[in-house]
Amino acid sequence: MLRTLAFSLTVLAGTSVLANTACPQHFAAGQRPVVTNPKLQPRTQELCFNAFAVLHSGLSRTPLYAAEHLTRQNMKNAAKLSRKDSFHAEDALPESDRAELSDYERSGYDRGHMAPNADFATRKAQAESFSLANMVPQVHENNAGVWAGIESAARQLATAEGDIYVISGPAFIGGKIKKIGNVLVPTHIWKVIYSPAQHKAGAYLVTNDDTRDYAVLTVSKLEKMVGLSLLPGLPQQVRDAGMELPKPESRQDRRKKSKPEDEFTLRDFASLVMDAINRAIKK
Repeated sequence: MLRTLAFSLTVLAGTSVLANTACPQHFAAGQRPVVTNPKLQPRTQELCFNAFAVLHSGLSRTPLYAAEHLTRQNMKNAAKLSRKDSFHAEDALPESDRAELSDYERSGYDRGHMAPNADFATRKAQAESFSLANMVPQVHENNAGVWAGIESAARQLATAEGDIYVISGPAFIGGKIKKIGNVLVPTHIWKVIYSPAQHKAGAYLVTNDDTRDYAVLTVSKLEKMVGLSLLPGLPQQVRDAGMELPKPESRQDRRKKSKPEDEFTLRDFASLVMDAINRAIKK
């Protein structure tokens, strides 16, 4: 049964399934991604949240994607808010299709945001991001490492350019798909970025393990892998051409940048004191 279900989520070409959206503000050109693999279509449900949208799959009990429109002002406001965890099952979904907190309990996997909490500028939007409809089982080193760097790179680009559109999601590739509780574990995680300023788009792709590596590829190549037309409102040449995406930084690198060179810390003071003591001893 699991193998059959996993096969339904494996990369295949198929017939497009067109659909409108109740929340066009979250999508480039106001058009949501289109399911091109018909095996992905059953038991899908669009969820429109305050600051992002999700297409949820009752087969995997994860999102197939989460879409956001990031703006410079929202990034500035979001940076002022502290994180308040509020993980919860999604009441808007049937119980037979949704993930529960118990699925993740003692699984060894993080509840990995697709639309990240740090992107959101209000407490309501933040709270909505903790819906399990926005989560996938993610290896912790991935979630806190290369993926966190990719999320930060997207926010930095939105701040630099004024606005970007972002779509993030899981990929279930191959026949050996793991499962925690009733939730399928993705083999890969991806993030698409479209820059209106550049009129270019590109994608990051990482394996869902402890890797520090990532790949940058065109949107059209990723679309073939995941069975979705991710930017249907944009010209094919934009999806084919690719984009130079910002290099993700490690958490350690980001911490170094967050400390001004002239900032004087308690550790700096302690270092000066020890230097003075050592000089006195030598005398």
